[in-house]
Amino acid sequence: MPISVPISAELQFKLQHLPSQPGVYLMKGARGEILYIGKAAVLANRVRSYFQKGGDQTPKTALMLSQVADIETIVTRSELEALILESNLVKRHRPRFNVVLRDDKQYPYLRFPVKENFPRLSIVRRVQKDGALYYGPYVPAGALRETLKVIRKVFPLATCEIEIDGKAERPCLEFELKRCMAPCVGYQSREEYHQIVKQVRQFLEGRDSELLDGLRAEMQAAADREQFEEAARLRDRIHKIDRTLEKQRVAQTTSTDQDVIGLVKQGTAVDLQMLFVRGGLLIGRKDFFWPAAADASDEELVRSAIEQFYNKEVLPPKELLVPTQLGETGLLEAWLSERKGEAVRIVSPERGAKHQLLLLAEENAAAALAGHLRDEETDRLAAEELKRLLRLQRAPRRIEGFDISNTMGDQSVASMVVWEDGQAKKSDYRKFRIKTVEGANDFASMQEVIIRRYGEACGEPSRTTDLPLPDLILIDGGLGQLAAAMEGLKKVGRSGLPILGLAKARGERNGRDKKDERVFLPGRKNPVVLAPSSPATHLLQRIRDEAHRFAITFHRKLRGKALVASRLDQIIGVGEIRRKRLLREFDSLEQVAAATDEKLKEAAGVDAKTAAEIRKALS
Repeated sequence: MPISVPISAELQFKLQHLPSQPGVYLMKGARGEILYIGKAAVLANRVRSYFQKGGDQTPKTALMLSQVADIETIVTRSELEALILESNLVKRHRPRFNVVLRDDKQYPYLRFPVKENFPRLSIVRRVQKDGALYYGPYVPAGALRETLKVIRKVFPLATCEIEIDGKAERPCLEFELKRCMAPCVGYQSREEYHQIVKQVRQFLEGRDSELLDGLRAEMQAAADREQFEEAARLRDRIHKIDRTLEKQRVAQTTSTDQDVIGLVKQGTAVDLQMLFVRGGLLIGRKDFFWPAAADASDEELVRSAIEQFYNKEVLPPKELLVPTQLGETGLLEAWLSERKGEAVRIVSPERGAKHQLLLLAEENAAAALAGHLRDEETDRLAAEELKRLLRLQRAPRRIEGFDISNTMGDQSVASMVVWEDGQAKKSDYRKFRIKTVEGANDFASMQEVIIRRYGEACGEPSRTTDLPLPDLILIDGGLGQLAAAMEGLKKVGRSGLPILGLAKARGERNGRDKKDERVFLPGRKNPVVLAPSSPATHLLQRIRDEAHRFAITFHRKLRGKALVASRLDQIIGVGEIRRKRLLREFDSLEQVAAATDEKLKEAAGVDAKTAAEIRKALS
């Protein structure tokens, strides 16, 4: 076999003895790090093709091959199994030379258990095969909130979590506001309630003609019965629905659920945009940006995005519109169909309404790419400004920000957020519960966290010490917090790490509040006042605000759990094991009190008598 890349005798031997079955291959570097993960119908043919003379290699592939020291293969029973395994391994290891989505979110869906007697909508981030209908994904989550807001205004569907059996003593305020017809009291039958359920389904599925025709018929029938108040209410509902659907409707002739992919390249940068169309309505979009991936082919970018995006808790649509022909369309369709439970098609249209949707996705990708490039330039200027300000040898690529949060010293916690190459790297975020400090002592708490994060040098390893060291540490606070953090770095032998404190200056200037940002630097008593319009100011503010958000969210969650735990401890029949199970399942006393017997039994194994005791104690 002719070889175009110099390789070792050991690697040459492996190439000559590769399996001829389907599977996954892992290209590894000299230290055993995984450089690239791929799949193949025939492993021997695919892996050897990288090293043959005359191969069409991109600069990225040539660079990867120059670093390959070992190849590992995993044989699978089919090419479909190889695709699934490849996707899982890429998600876990995030190899340098793969096209990797920087996205670890679980997207929200609307769950509608229509087989129940009185189904209610709920927000979930995990799709299950439980007989319920799932609508989504809604990206960003604001689109979901807007949809729910419209539904609650227009359709009188129950929103409470109590068990509806028609035996409640009196209706709640929602009935007085005509946002629920009180089936809990028996004012609305199951059949009448399911008529509303049918209308909500029609709205969510984009069956607007069917929905509006039915409502207009109801309005006319109410007018014929001289029930003019009811007819007016239906008229208003029709108007609100029509106005909402008009905002979301896209140029489309089919009601098939579709995800549409648009792709744009500029220089080394690439942006991929996914539009989520459900029942002819645009319900959301998701943007993926790679600053240096233009040498990857359109097919590789699209295929990688499909494999990694739908390998999460994301329900594929019935149809996927893509901007380029894919060589493995049949294999991807088989995998997506297996995940969805019904047939999924991948189409690359060149004309018609579907092609217009692709152009719309491409326009969104172009606009997003321009925004990313502007942000990159701003971040580059900010990093250069920080380099000058701190007299660093190089502009900081990785910045770690810290903040402390507590309530009068109770449930004291800390957060660490990470900014890398101008983006939040949420996989490296860390939360800390303060262990050694009593009361509200932010200085001592900050020192503890710094020691725990960078404590490898003094024999205090933790789950944070496997992270790379930052180019800059940002402390939320002034001289006191900065001094405490610097003392912590000194104790662990990390005094050389660049560090600064960021705090607002408060005072009065020309009769107005003065809130300039002040930067406190080691060895300097007086702070540096940053200009409000400075790129460095904006970057540091974003990191500081994100650290504050992350810390306070963690603190509120712990505080809520502590409150729930203290109340649960007083309930007969709830011991330590059940209390822990309830704490895992519910975030507040209200959620526990509102849970049905079935939910309480599922969460903590309580019987009906104990469930009644829980509600009595929490009422």
